[in-house]
Amino acid sequence: MQKADEIIRNLERKQYAPVYMLCGEESYYIDMVSAYMEEHILDEASKAFDQMVLYGKDLPGADIAPAIANARGFAMMGGMKLIIVREAQTVKKWDALALYLDNPQPTTILVICYKYGNPDKRLSVFKNIEKKGGVWMQSDRLRDYQMPAWIRDYMQQRLSALSRKVDMDPKVPQMLADYLGADMSAVVGAVDKLIVGMPDGCTKIDMALVERNVGISKDYNVFELQDALIKSDALRAHRITQYFASSKDHPMVKELGILYNFFANLMLYHYLPDKSERAVAPVLGISPFFVKDYAAAARRFSAGKTFHIIGYFREIDARSKGVNNPSAKDADLWKELIYKILH
Repeated sequence: MQKADEIIRNLERKQYAPVYMLCGEESYYIDMVSAYMEEHILDEASKAFDQMVLYGKDLPGADIAPAIANARGFAMMGGMKLIIVREAQTVKKWDALALYLDNPQPTTILVICYKYGNPDKRLSVFKNIEKKGGVWMQSDRLRDYQMPAWIRDYMQQRLSALSRKVDMDPKVPQMLADYLGADMSAVVGAVDKLIVGMPDGCTKIDMALVERNVGISKDYNVFELQDALIKSDALRAHRITQYFASSKDHPMVKELGILYNFFANLMLYHYLPDKSERAVAPVLGISPFFVKDYAAAARRFSAGKTFHIIGYFREIDARSKGVNNPSAKDADLWKELIYKILH
């Protein structure tokens, strides 16, 4: 099994495998590798004759056989031939691939893009891909707690590629992860937009830059709400939650989920024997920069109070979805939740 960067390094060296199975829940790396192949393996003159993109949903009978028939043909320009099958998760019949693996066309590169899941590796056809010299790439979706570090690393790579030395507010990757979730394609789009929108002479990526280019408010966001609650600033907390309630970009279920995670982590923090930054950060899955927020919150909310707050979240979340709530609006539910947290 190979990772995306390993595959691309080998492609750059013109080390090609006969078959590539690119699969997994996370589509970003599948798209990245297949796009690189489509762009770089053949020269422009050869692409018109020897590069073909097929779609699983268009294959008759959901059978891979037509793609295999094309793979068996010789390159018209005398070099390599590239066959890419997109949306291969809709294919049901794989017998032709099983036969092809026994005797692949040496001048053909067959790329199968199987998104939003993984083929059943218990089937012999999929067991044999790597055994027969093919490449298997499995692109697993990152967990939510892994996204801030991934975003930070991606941003640093993009900045390095542009030869830009820019500081980064540690809140930025966490904020992007909270608001964009674990969809890497959406995150990459937002990060690229953010970097392209940096003015000349910019020395720091901060929340103001995020607000201008991505649309996440630097004043009305979950970090500011957490800060207001930790500091018992009821007025600011109510202003932020009323803003949430009036904006379609801040559905209550999403904001509750982010805030709930903070207090769930706070409960863990209370019972950690070692509360140093180095010990806390990996346990909670956060940047060491944010440990100070948990230390401050622990001074404001005891373990017992935190336990009750977690219960309030569950109650408000259920009511926001209509359970035992015939009429209360989001603004009213936020007001009730803030009152219970602070009193």
